[in-house]
Amino acid sequence: MKKMFHKISATSLALLLLVITTSWKVEKHYCMGHLIDVAFFVPAETCGMDMSTADNENDDEVIQNSCCDETIIAVEGQNDVKPSIHDVNLEQQIFLAAYTYTYLSLFEPLAFENLPHEYYLPPDIVKDIQLLDAVFLI
Repeated sequence: MKKMFHKISATSLALLLLVITTSWKVEKHYCMGHLIDVAFFVPAETCGMDMSTADNENDDEVIQNSCCDETIIAVEGQNDVKPSIHDVNLEQQIFLAAYTYTYLSLFEPLAFENLPHEYYLPPDIVKDIQLLDAVFLI
């Protein structure tokens, strides 16, 4: 259960970091009040009915007479997500060093224990004593 919780929390934190640092952009193109195209991260395709500004002299008239409209929703992601190891003062460095040393010492191998009967071989059984004495477990 603990391993599963650890995996779920690590995955969710990684996805949260990805969402926070990613810039999002959604463009919508409307023509005569109807939604024509929705695009994520790229410009939306137009319906082809945009009035060109090169033919007309007054740009304000073109914008007012245009039947098309575009809506852009943009969210800027964070670019300054960096671990700041330089902000650790002397007391915190001492604590981290002691904690790391203590944690790593947990994984040292156990001391070798001498077992005097480790290589002792039991005697060979020549006759089955239980069968000779007629002693059976019921």
